[in-house]
Amino acid sequence: MDGIEGASNPTMEEMQANGTGGVDGLPLTSTSTRKNRPIVSGEPLDIEAYAGLYTGRTKIKRLMFIANHCDNPGMQLEALRMAYDEIKKGENTHLYREVVQKIDGRLGPNYAMDAAWGSTIERKAEQRKEKLESELNAYRTNLIKESIRMGYNDFGDFYYAHGALGDAFKSYVRTRDYCTTSKHIIQMCLNAILVSIEMVQFSNVTSYVSKAEQTPEALDPPIVAKLCCAAGLAHLEAKKYKLAARKFLEVGPELGNSYSEVIAPQDVATYGGLCALASFDRTELKNKVIDNINFRDFLELVPEVRELINDFYSSHYASCLEYLGNLKSNLKLDIHLYDHVETLYDQIRNKALIQYTLPFVSVDMRMMADAFKTSVVGLEKELEALITDNQIQARIDSHNKILYARHADQRNATFQRVLQTGNEFDQEVRAMLLRSSLLKG
Repeated sequence: MDGIEGASNPTMEEMQANGTGGVDGLPLTSTSTRKNRPIVSGEPLDIEAYAGLYTGRTKIKRLMFIANHCDNPGMQLEALRMAYDEIKKGENTHLYREVVQKIDGRLGPNYAMDAAWGSTIERKAEQRKEKLESELNAYRTNLIKESIRMGYNDFGDFYYAHGALGDAFKSYVRTRDYCTTSKHIIQMCLNAILVSIEMVQFSNVTSYVSKAEQTPEALDPPIVAKLCCAAGLAHLEAKKYKLAARKFLEVGPELGNSYSEVIAPQDVATYGGLCALASFDRTELKNKVIDNINFRDFLELVPEVRELINDFYSSHYASCLEYLGNLKSNLKLDIHLYDHVETLYDQIRNKALIQYTLPFVSVDMRMMADAFKTSVVGLEKELEALITDNQIQARIDSHNKILYARHADQRNATFQRVLQTGNEFDQEVRAMLLRSSLLKG
């Protein structure tokens, strides 16, 4: 391999074992240290520990999502069992019937349809609804704004608990006309955001995050953290990974476990870390992720994500991709990441390939294939796609399996920029003279 003139580049032999060497002043990790460092295994997801991170409806929906997308029958039944137990603590008979149907008698008589429980819940729900309607009508008659607001809010809570998300959203939004303080508006926005996330209507999430941020009073740090999480989820759903990363990176430590009905701190680290890897350049990755003290605390909760980010920045691509490979099966069981795993992984891999080739005039594709744990043929196809997409400025010697970089003629490029600047200046001067002549006339 030929190094770039005037630069001290690592040799391919040094890089072959694990990507490339230390860069940007970041020291290389010793071989012995790297060999002793544990690699996250591809063990099945610990469903009980995972479910313990969440509360309320999102806990149930995540368990059901795992049951629907997991290939392991034992994990499926465990997720359904936990979902069944969680549902019976609440009042959502619709979700209850759905889970019982999916269990289909495989967990024994204790997890069969409990018709008596369902009838009792529905009877109490009718009584509760009549009482809420009576109270709300009385509040409307008396024109007490705060009581009317609380009446609609109670209706929203009632509908949400019973799984009528559309009615819950309408009730929460109706409180807006009766809000008298910024605190009331923020509560309305957070309720609307919660229901919108459950309904997968992320345009509403973005709208109500914006409304909450526009309140005149300063927001408490925990509220700001929740809004950042909600905005990050909306950007993630829209596949705006860079915006999603920025929002998750803004989440402060005040979040803690206070938003467990939507997201866990571990999710902030995982979503933010993967989106940043897929969309940030090296400078942003260093300044906004690795050197971000607040986000570092989140990364400590998910050591695998922390290590793969550090490996990517250190150009230890093989190790980074190994972490990603081991995490993939569990990430595909995440209700928010499921649709994005393949895209994020492709973007991260492409960035690794691009960064690998940048320092060199020529690259031996056989050694590069070893570094990325792939075949030369497969690597060649990946590089061809990147060159065609103009992401790598290079050409491939397919016979000798060498990648040659095409470095722009800096002297000619500088001359063209100077010429363009001169032409723009000339046009501006002529325009000024014309305006001056018109004013005099």
